[in-house]
Amino acid sequence: MGIKTALPAAELGLYSLVLSGALAYAGRGLLEASQDGAHRKAFRESVRPGWEYIGRKMDVADFEWVMWFTSFRNVIIFALSGHVLFAKLCTMVAPQLRSWMYAVYGALAVMGTMGPWYLLLLLGHCVGLYVASLLGQPWLCLGLGLASLASFKMDPLISWQSGFVTGTFDLQEVLFHGGSSFTVLRCTSFALESCAHPDRHYS
Repeated sequence: MGIKTALPAAELGLYSLVLSGALAYAGRGLLEASQDGAHRKAFRESVRPGWEYIGRKMDVADFEWVMWFTSFRNVIIFALSGHVLFAKLCTMVAPQLRSWMYAVYGALAVMGTMGPWYLLLLLGHCVGLYVASLLGQPWLCLGLGLASLASFKMDPLISWQSGFVTGTFDLQEVLFHGGSSFTVLRCTSFALESCAHPDRHYS
């Protein structure tokens, strides 16, 4: 399993060059934006003491700060604590059934958060990619995965699929797009891996 031989030095150098350039470009943009806004009166008035543990200051007008420390805080604590505690419980009680218990736990978490119809929507995408993997055609798996991702960004498909979510809440858009995209990417990865190694068994 995994890569058996090292990548050529030229290829590694190219990857490193592209990554370094992207990081430098992003860092320069962040520095310029920070310097441009640091001396604005409106910016200074909206900055107040933030997370005490690391001594940073928080811009209350910044959507990302507000999102992480208000809307996302309880969800993150619930997800992490539930995942850690449940994983420990599975390992202690029945390690041989761990994959099935994870599947049930994940399905219940998604159903409780987004509703049963959204869970069926995700299962539909997963089943489609699983069937494509059984055919053993990587191009079909990749094409179906990209089409599934595109369906979450194109009307009228996005409007139709977002209707599967039960109720409305603050993080609906984030969880819908993030959860759907991550699930499709994970299933596409599994489908491509299954096509590349049809003799392996996955649990």
